[in-house]
Amino acid sequence: MARMLEGPVPEESERGSEAPCAGSCHAQRVLQTLNAYRRSGTLTDVVLRTGGRDFPCHRAALSAGSAYFHSLFANGRPEGELSVVPVVPEVLGMGPAGAGAAAALAVVLDYVYGAGVRLRTEEEAAAVLALAERLGVAGLREACTRFLEGRLRAANSLALRRVAAAFSLSSLAERCGRVLRQAFAEVACHTDFLELAPDEVAALLADPALGVVREEAVFEAAMRWVRHDTPARRGQLRRLLEHVRLPLLAPAYFLEKVEADELLQACGECRPLLLEARACFILGREAGVLRARPRRFMDLAEVIVVIGGCDRKGLLKLPFADIYHPESQRWTPLPSLPGYTRSEFATCTLRNDVYVSGGHINSRDVWMFSSHLHTWIKVASLHKGRWRHKMAVMQGQLFAVGGFDGLRRLRSVERYDPFSNTWAAVAPLPEGVSSAAVAPCVGRLYVIGGAKQDGVSTNKVQCFDPKEDRWSLRSPAPFSQRCLEAVSLNDSIYVVGGLMSKIFTYDPGTDVWGEAAVLPSPVESCGVTVCDGKVHILGGRDDHGESTDKVFTFDPSSGQVEAQPPLQRCISSHGCVTIIQSLGR
Repeated sequence: MARMLEGPVPEESERGSEAPCAGSCHAQRVLQTLNAYRRSGTLTDVVLRTGGRDFPCHRAALSAGSAYFHSLFANGRPEGELSVVPVVPEVLGMGPAGAGAAAALAVVLDYVYGAGVRLRTEEEAAAVLALAERLGVAGLREACTRFLEGRLRAANSLALRRVAAAFSLSSLAERCGRVLRQAFAEVACHTDFLELAPDEVAALLADPALGVVREEAVFEAAMRWVRHDTPARRGQLRRLLEHVRLPLLAPAYFLEKVEADELLQACGECRPLLLEARACFILGREAGVLRARPRRFMDLAEVIVVIGGCDRKGLLKLPFADIYHPESQRWTPLPSLPGYTRSEFATCTLRNDVYVSGGHINSRDVWMFSSHLHTWIKVASLHKGRWRHKMAVMQGQLFAVGGFDGLRRLRSVERYDPFSNTWAAVAPLPEGVSSAAVAPCVGRLYVIGGAKQDGVSTNKVQCFDPKEDRWSLRSPAPFSQRCLEAVSLNDSIYVVGGLMSKIFTYDPGTDVWGEAAVLPSPVESCGVTVCDGKVHILGGRDDHGESTDKVFTFDPSSGQVEAQPPLQRCISSHGCVTIIQSLGR
């Protein structure tokens, strides 16, 4: 059924100030009369010809409604001479004119003569839009855009996106992009998707906001596009597979559908991507692969786990454990950590489970929160009780580093094997420290700063090579502080805390320190974790010694620090890690 859109309306200045309604009605009657004259061929002085059809018109009306005809007739033939103007070949450069061109011209003329706009299909609207653009008919652009936006569906979203790009229709392009993302699985089943250029397919697959519940849909879309013309497209396989988040596939699906695929087996360039996915299945988040990050609208998401800590005045140990979803800014409670009256413990994640150790002077307790079972489980105890230490994960094993036993700063380092549930000593630190920043990066473990005795902090950077079981010293930090935290991101280490108002960065590859950003206020004993490609800084103690509920994010790509919604309560010396969680939980 045709859709009727309003024709042009005279502006306020044309209506007159005393009787706008009468002026408007009069102008409408004049247009209606002129349109009737056009249809009957009365007083017409020009004929537009296209698609085997003639359209008798009035040069004055055409000149008033079209910049193209105004220019054409300004120096045209004498008034009394009837002229024939072949519209489509000269104006559109379309070659031989067809019925579609005639239908488009009919719509344009109805609009120019005030009869409104009747559009039936997306193809007709695109033809009318093209003709109106070339003829310089103002107003039709908006009418065609509204019609196309109303007809937008998953099935035609790619075709309409091409129309939007051709005519710079920003609102239509935005709507098409939204439909493409929200209904990608359906879009990828249509022929239009199979006919996309490689750049267009890669851009779609790379979109972090792709509306898929599971990554399997993205992999299957990529392979369907390649198989549509295997001889010509197999060379694009590596490029497209780079944008498929293979580590998010179900392991069984990866083994049966990905590794067993003949095209992928024959593509040597794809082998590193398959090995990367395997490493992620074995090591979890430790692999630090961007492709392991869930897309925004999946049923999986990165969430931040906040555990225990001290209250505002530092007097009470808090029992709470909560999950924070940055996208929805929603909090969900978790079961409390058994023996919760603790702080300054060490926390880290190993294969998406959360580990907590220490939290009291000389405490050897280690607890694991199973993200699958949603419960806390006690695992093997440390050999050496410790407090104010740190834990980190490398090569699928957990390392407990340094700390304080109530008498001295510890050099002791222990390694936990989750398969045997045992701890074993490794090479000790060159210098014992507590409350240091510890982060794994590029296959090595870095211990930065910390307290070496009461009132004395160090600027040493101690580096552990697990392959050689050996420590070495690197370039000293540009600060000597304790109560520090560190995370690694994109092969760099970011250090905050120690009541410093700056975020410092360290590049292990070049052994060079730098300043990444300035914080709004100094903080120490805060929670720091990486989520959604940003460094999140949660809570901590301010320069008055009180815990805070402030949250900031630092984006390394932009260098910007932004304030976020506050925590549920003021906390410091708490646990803070990131895991992947099913949103259905």
